[in-house]
Amino acid sequence: MHIQLNTDNHVHGEESLAAWVERELKDKLARFRDHITRIEVHLSDVNAARAAGHDKRCKLEARLAGRQPVAVQHDAAKVAEALHGAADKLARALDTALGRARDAHGRESIRGA
Repeated sequence: MHIQLNTDNHVHGEESLAAWVERELKDKLARFRDHITRIEVHLSDVNAARAAGHDKRCKLEARLAGRQPVAVQHDAAKVAEALHGAADKLARALDTALGRARDAHGRESIRGA
């Protein structure tokens, strides 16, 4: 699973941020690692320099092998909260998307293959 981090001019995308994002997502989404080829992470400050409540945004797009991408976003007051919120949403969305492709016995369904 490759993780690509993109930030705007107001979120400092240093190497430590990239390493932290990669660790957090790999831990949170470990059970999907066989299905995910790449995750694109977009961190931004919606209101730029103005201080506001939930102005940090994290958009995640998971590219799945042989399937359509799954995208989510979450806004929060801090970058860490935005990432964790988006990761939780992505895990639920992947459960739904990949769960539809399995039958009651855990086998791939014909439609999902």
